[in-house]
Amino acid sequence: MSWLRQFAAELAVTVAVLAGTLFAVLSDHDDVPHHAALGWVLTIACCAALFFRRRHPLAVAGFALACCALYYPLTDPDGLVLLAFAYALYAAAAAGRIRGAALLVVAAMAGVAAGEISSRTGRHVDNFAFFLMTGWFVALVAGGAVAHYRAEAERTKEAEARARATEERLRIARELHDVLGHHLALINVQAGAALHRRDPGQAEEALGTIKDASKTALQELRATLGMLRQADQPSLSRVAELAESVGASGLTVRTEIDGVARELPPDVEHAAFRVVQEALTNVAKHAAAKTVVVRLGYGADELSVQVDDDGHGGDTAPGNGIRGMTERARTLGGEVTAAPLESGGYRVHARLPVR
Repeated sequence: MSWLRQFAAELAVTVAVLAGTLFAVLSDHDDVPHHAALGWVLTIACCAALFFRRRHPLAVAGFALACCALYYPLTDPDGLVLLAFAYALYAAAAAGRIRGAALLVVAAMAGVAAGEISSRTGRHVDNFAFFLMTGWFVALVAGGAVAHYRAEAERTKEAEARARATEERLRIARELHDVLGHHLALINVQAGAALHRRDPGQAEEALGTIKDASKTALQELRATLGMLRQADQPSLSRVAELAESVGASGLTVRTEIDGVARELPPDVEHAAFRVVQEALTNVAKHAAAKTVVVRLGYGADELSVQVDDDGHGGDTAPGNGIRGMTERARTLGGEVTAAPLESGGYRVHARLPVR
């Protein structure tokens, strides 16, 4: 059944051609059929070729034209082989072989014109039939071209939809990494500290920090899973909260502002916040630093975000966090650099255009 559905059009055309040709032969009682065997061979060959039009659309259309070029001058009575050529012509144009199909139309009509001029038995195709046939062939090519471009548009639309879906998945993945990574890193640091602190008061303080960090993580996770609504997107006004949460782990976080702080586009503020969050997370997890300086530079055309620490520094392979920051900045037309400082420590610097 699947085979029948796949070749339904070809089967329909084949049945129509064979039935029409048989009807023409049985209805012609005046003359004895001329080269009837050759006519049936050409008819069957032409119809059989249609089943290969998906792999070789233009070649099948050319073969069908060749069958017609032999069939009509050499045999009689006339059958419906021309219908098979018409279908093959449309199929070639629909497969994107539009120029080739148009050239076949030119070749077909040139052949008809040459045959009429060289005929010794008078005209077989008058002017009206000639122009009508030309119009039908042109219409078939045009219809096939429309079908081709429509299919191309659908494929392009689907590809764009897939690209948008992939981009959205990456965006959500970055959000989840940033939200969970920061707070889970703090929880991990504080849990380790609580395990090694013998003073119950210090352990209780670490557990309190863990409680606050997990609560904040759950709140941000709910906001992220809630389709990342614009109203829930973090902004630079919350950098102080980040500094306080990281400071609870023993780091000294200092925030500096260059220029006049102002409200920026939400996507810029969001990206800047995530850069600061990820940089502070990396410091808390890996740097063994004591002091971190977060510097926000408000320029006329861009926002500069710089996070310096006094940890052990050194070259490190970029992880998902660095890649996420870089992708965010590139989306806005900016850039992120992350490298050790000559004086020791590490620097993350992001440049985000605001216009």
